[in-house]
Amino acid sequence: MATCSSGSAQIMDKACKESIALTPYEKLLCRLYTTNLFNAKNDGLTNMHRLHQALGSPMDKNGISKSHTQHIVHIAGSNGKGSTALKIAHTLKNANYRVGLFSSPHISSFRERIQINEVPVSEEQIQICLTDIFDICDTQNIPATFFEVVTALAFMIFAREKVDMVVLETGLGGRLDATNVIKQPALSVITSIGLEHTKILGDTIEKIALEKGGIIKQGCPVLVGKNVPVEILRNCATEKKASHFYECDDLLGKEAVEEMDYDAENSRVATAALTLLQKIWETDYIARMNHSNRMSTQQITEGVKVRPKCRFEEFDIATPITNNASFKVVLDVAHNPQAIKYLISKLRSNYPSSHLRIVVGMSADKDLKSCSDILLENVSHPSKIHLVESPNPRAASIASILEANPKLLNAIIEPSVSLQVQEALKLAAINDELLVICGSFFIMADARKELGIEEPRDSAAIGEETAKIIERRQKDTD
Repeated sequence: MATCSSGSAQIMDKACKESIALTPYEKLLCRLYTTNLFNAKNDGLTNMHRLHQALGSPMDKNGISKSHTQHIVHIAGSNGKGSTALKIAHTLKNANYRVGLFSSPHISSFRERIQINEVPVSEEQIQICLTDIFDICDTQNIPATFFEVVTALAFMIFAREKVDMVVLETGLGGRLDATNVIKQPALSVITSIGLEHTKILGDTIEKIALEKGGIIKQGCPVLVGKNVPVEILRNCATEKKASHFYECDDLLGKEAVEEMDYDAENSRVATAALTLLQKIWETDYIARMNHSNRMSTQQITEGVKVRPKCRFEEFDIATPITNNASFKVVLDVAHNPQAIKYLISKLRSNYPSSHLRIVVGMSADKDLKSCSDILLENVSHPSKIHLVESPNPRAASIASILEANPKLLNAIIEPSVSLQVQEALKLAAINDELLVICGSFFIMADARKELGIEEPRDSAAIGEETAKIIERRQKDTD
């Protein structure tokens, strides 16, 4: 098993000597991406507790900010947790808090995962802090995983940046997630529960709910969204002696009209969370004295309108491929059946007369059959679907997608995201179709680059070098 110990560093050094020139930041990311990335954890939170302690336990009470004692919002869920985290962080920033946001995965640059007031941390910060964490792993023999290292990196940066508030999105599950070493969050939020990662989290909604419910803490309030098994989580909160258990309706009143719209659902959860934070801080003397940090109802309403990249993100694209004619493209990382149903509902609501052309790539651990069936039901012919395959090791191969759903044999099949986006742009323009690019996070960086979207992005050399290191490591173990 590869760890972030000296053995991994030696392989990394050997690989880099035979590779193209990389910056120190890029070399560290290559090492990080090849650090025990795909092996299941079997030691609970032991590694993360050791790492957190080695950093001085910055996430413990009063470890970040002296301005008030409750400074962490911890968010889990099958869908919507990233969007909800951003909406909360954005609103807190607008209320004059200095906010650290930790979310995953990233789209185009690793630095997106760790942000201060919505600005990704610098390459220099990553380089300095990641070097320190690798040194801790090596000297204390901590076999930390990829996500444990990244979580520790966020904790270290938030402490050094002296943020007021931290918004933490879990990576996978909750109970054994690396973020769950925190002791006393201001609030735990569970956005939704669906069947996902069933080999790790369990094969029923109930089992998955209990894993997500693992973030609930004694003496701390918990808020849940509407798409959860409420009574199971309520019982979990009771067993864990949470201070209060809230549904959104408890804080905001009954929902007037239920929409099948993830952004509306996420905004409601974020609004309820921010409303609850205000109630909590009204009993906190120090927070009550700090009038400049109070959030108005209008600030909350406006703040939760923000949405992350690739969550029903709409662009008017004009390229030489389309003879510079502008037409609509929608990007969305819907990657499980529940999310894809919501995506289709939103598309039908916003573009009721449009015919769809879809570029899609999936992750290997998703329900490939159900996801692809939903897409097939919403196009006029399988040839309106372009199947792609990310080079990421966690991506589903085209072969596995076709095995799961042979109806896709008549789709347009080409692994390259860039080539497929080019072809889909051309055909969508010719046929006056709405182009939708959806599925795995792993296809979005290439898709956005091909669409001409300008944003910070990591060099392709990092991925190429990482693939070489993995291949070398596999050969060494054969």
